[in-house]
Amino acid sequence: MTTAIDTNVIVALWDPNELLSSVANSALYAALGRGRLVISAPVFAELMAVPRRSEAFLDGFLHDTSISVDWNLDESIWRTAGRAFQAYGVRRRRNRDAGPRRILADFVIGAHALKRDCRFLTLDEGLYRAAFPQLDIQSI
Repeated sequence: MTTAIDTNVIVALWDPNELLSSVANSALYAALGRGRLVISAPVFAELMAVPRRSEAFLDGFLHDTSISVDWNLDESIWRTAGRAFQAYGVRRRRNRDAGPRRILADFVIGAHALKRDCRFLTLDEGLYRAAFPQLDIQSI
């Protein structure tokens, strides 16, 4: 089975906190043992914003770790992301949620995993469980 990886897992892998990076490394290694690893294009773009991570670094990292990038996000992914983002907005207003606001990219990343029938590896299970209840989530 293919595992789609959330941005926060790779950021955790690079974290100077040895415990956090070790947990992320173990989860990625286990996922690789079950099949392919993939990130969506929005994850690639978000990783470009991590300090001291250039495009060349990212390309090398992805090559060395056998993580592929799915650059092609079709209409079904965008529509699924839009519906999930819309439902999130409704939940947020109804519950008067004052917590951190989510951005569209989070929902595109989740919709990508769902529509590509991937297991999804994340540190943010709550968001994705609420937005995509049918998604196979592995949380670390």
